[in-house]
Amino acid sequence: MTRYSVFAVAREALRWHSGWERAWKSPSPKKKYDVVIVGAGGHGLATAYYLGKNHGIRNVAVIEKGWLGGGNTGRNTTIIRSNYLQDPSAALYEKARSLYEGLSQDLNYNVMFSPRGLLMLAQTHHEVRGYRRTVYANNLQGVTTEWIEPAKVKELVPIMNIDGPRYPVLGALYQARGGTARHDAVAWGYARACSAMGMDIIQQCEVTGVRSSNGQVQGIDTTKGAIDCAKLAIVVAGHSSVLAEMSGFRLPIESMALQALVSEPIKPCMDVVVMANTVHGYMSQSDKGEMVIGGGTDGFNNYTQRGSWQHVEETTRALIETFPMLSRLKMLRQWGGIVDMTGDRSPILSKTPVGGIFVNCGWGTGGFKAIPGSGWAMAELVAKGEPGPLAVEFGLDRFKEGRFIDESVAAGVAH
Repeated sequence: MTRYSVFAVAREALRWHSGWERAWKSPSPKKKYDVVIVGAGGHGLATAYYLGKNHGIRNVAVIEKGWLGGGNTGRNTTIIRSNYLQDPSAALYEKARSLYEGLSQDLNYNVMFSPRGLLMLAQTHHEVRGYRRTVYANNLQGVTTEWIEPAKVKELVPIMNIDGPRYPVLGALYQARGGTARHDAVAWGYARACSAMGMDIIQQCEVTGVRSSNGQVQGIDTTKGAIDCAKLAIVVAGHSSVLAEMSGFRLPIESMALQALVSEPIKPCMDVVVMANTVHGYMSQSDKGEMVIGGGTDGFNNYTQRGSWQHVEETTRALIETFPMLSRLKMLRQWGGIVDMTGDRSPILSKTPVGGIFVNCGWGTGGFKAIPGSGWAMAELVAKGEPGPLAVEFGLDRFKEGRFIDESVAAGVAH
């Protein structure tokens, strides 16, 4: 693999950029692998990468029915934070956030991580109490956050109206090292590194069946033929229940659309990420100047990626009072992703009833921020057959035992 550097760019400039190689290979599948990962999104690729880097397992195939990063990894609003209330959540997301900080150097690929800071607005007295509690919890967890008053919020975000009659800003939970990254670049960087380790990334290859014998996985059937494997990792977000059904078990998740949109590009006016959970909207400004806006999930189960005008109107109407300048912007494009929601709005990183099959799902609306930590924990689970400290609380057995990690109740929002 060619190492990217300023010297490589200069060298290729002198020969009209004729020497660049493909970032990753597109091989035909082999008959058998040690591990097959279904899903070439960020979580699946990160799992493969850390299997190779941390555990030396490189006879790995990553199977994708569409194109690499074409699912939720390329359909999100790129927010990165770790200011969760529950201890297991904070540990997992803080691991991810810390890995993001060095990910460009680790992968030799610029993922454009921008620790610009993240504000979670308190617009009710209930939120004030809740976010102050979260600051105390984060301090105990080793996650650096702070409570800031309205004047400081206005200083950080001058375009914000903090005196709105319905939604006044009473303060905010601030994580200075939160921020954003480039979603496509994260997937591409992991894919390039996996390919360099000899792993096979197989696109346009849909899984049509999962084979098992005596309670142990044997392999999968795909549109490109049968593939045998010793271990199978299901990392397909909203389609996890479909793969689980093929494997012979059920998952406690629902699938529904999560929508987002971007405005026309404008001059820089907001250099932090803002989440307003009372109105259920969040916004940041991209490097191209677009205002990136997201809201909540649809209120019904579905597999559409189109989104709906009704939901866009609901989100923008709620945000306009806090950000009046939005009313003068035109929408540039809109999209939807299929998210997988558990009852407690926390992920599943777990063994399954079928030996050798592991599942990584249930990230709901917070999947992108978790990619490095998720891959790290999932790789350990697949390699060792048992969850490590990051994943141990996120097993399927918690639903049977009533050990919920209820972040939706803790934070009042699922993001």
